[in-house]
Amino acid sequence: MMKTVLNPDLPILLVDDDKDVVNAVLRTLRVNGYNNFLSVNDSRKVISLLNEERVALVLLDITMPHIRGDKLLEEIVVHFPNLPVIMSTASDSIEMVVGCMKKGAFDYITKPLSTGLLLASIQKALDVRELRRENDALRAKELNGPLMHPEFFRETISQNREMFNVFHYIETIAPSSQPVLISGETGVGKELASRSIHKASGRHGSLVAVNVAGLDDEVFSDTLFGHTRGAYTGAGNSRDGQVKKAAAGTLFLDEIGDLSMKSQVKLLRLLQEKEYLPLGADTPQKSDARIIVATNQDLAEQVKENCFRKDLYFRLYAHHVALPPLRRRFDDLPLLVPHFVRLASRDFGKKELRVPKELYPFLENYTFPGNIRELKAMIFDAVSRQKGNTLGLDSFREHLGSAQISMKPGKQEKHSNVSFGQQLPSVKEVRLLLVKEALSRSGGNISLAARLIGLSRQSLSQFMSNHKIVVP
Repeated sequence: MMKTVLNPDLPILLVDDDKDVVNAVLRTLRVNGYNNFLSVNDSRKVISLLNEERVALVLLDITMPHIRGDKLLEEIVVHFPNLPVIMSTASDSIEMVVGCMKKGAFDYITKPLSTGLLLASIQKALDVRELRRENDALRAKELNGPLMHPEFFRETISQNREMFNVFHYIETIAPSSQPVLISGETGVGKELASRSIHKASGRHGSLVAVNVAGLDDEVFSDTLFGHTRGAYTGAGNSRDGQVKKAAAGTLFLDEIGDLSMKSQVKLLRLLQEKEYLPLGADTPQKSDARIIVATNQDLAEQVKENCFRKDLYFRLYAHHVALPPLRRRFDDLPLLVPHFVRLASRDFGKKELRVPKELYPFLENYTFPGNIRELKAMIFDAVSRQKGNTLGLDSFREHLGSAQISMKPGKQEKHSNVSFGQQLPSVKEVRLLLVKEALSRSGGNISLAARLIGLSRQSLSQFMSNHKIVVP
């Protein structure tokens, strides 16, 4: 049986000795999509409860027997300084308001509680909590400690420090119900990241993935929100949309940068109001699905060009996972290459091939515009052609022969940008430095070094022999 997703993920604590007020507030919260709360009628029990139970915020009445709310506020601020506290009272005394704010209250609302003001104050407090969570996550990016749940990231093969920073960040933000924007170049593994976020969130519903690229507004609405019977010609039966299938789970929308402006409005409503309207329906339906979106485009630039709504952009940017390209994580090649060779060998019914060490300098001098997806395709192509026991380099040479080489700095990096002092080097000295640099960058691979500087292998070998240059 599916569990209901808690909103917020930690409970809202109501502290008021008037049970009628508590019940009225609870009804208001339920009607407006909140379903996680605790209530206490005796102010003496609050601190002990907070010591035992983490909460998202406290809605605290001032006028109570035993311990007044303003006194209790002082204790909460001392022991739980990051916990937002919203004060409520029938008094609208300016001195009381100012006093509570000086003591550390997050906000102050007067009774009878206005539904609009109450909900706005609660949402502001939850937003601040998310910002604090975000700051904690950003600090966690610099941590070198072990992951709490490495099993959530098993699909992503990496030993790269930047990727582990991303994993730490995901662990921190995963329990949040706020949207997540995953950005990165084509092929960096954005869907894998969405799966890790879903696993780490502890949500019991499904992860439902939708690629929204190329969907016009009607198809987008039908795909996400579904339709009722007779909603349009040919709609003989009602159909649930992907949002409903993601109930208590996660909805992953890929290629979000391609979404039309009209569809962006509907997505914004889903994010803001947590509700949607199936095609042909008159009554909105509620959604508790967590939204994750991904793009390889620069959304900030699209906002400037009026191709993407600014309000939707900021709503989606609640949490941002930026995945590095493969060229920034070449230390993962010794893990990724054998992994893909194993997969390809199994797919083609071959014995696992040996990976020659000469392959890595080839790969490390390539830009990889298609990132890990491109690496996988290259390796599968090479394995499919191979007849011996060792992975050959010919298919890689063919692929790189028509591709742009990324000049990876080597040991001679100080010479990577040509500059001249007062005394010019001789042509002979320049040639020697160029050849040594190319050999350093290619890891001693003469064929690749020759290609980097526009020589044939034979010409470079002859030059090395004449000048007694040995492979580093």
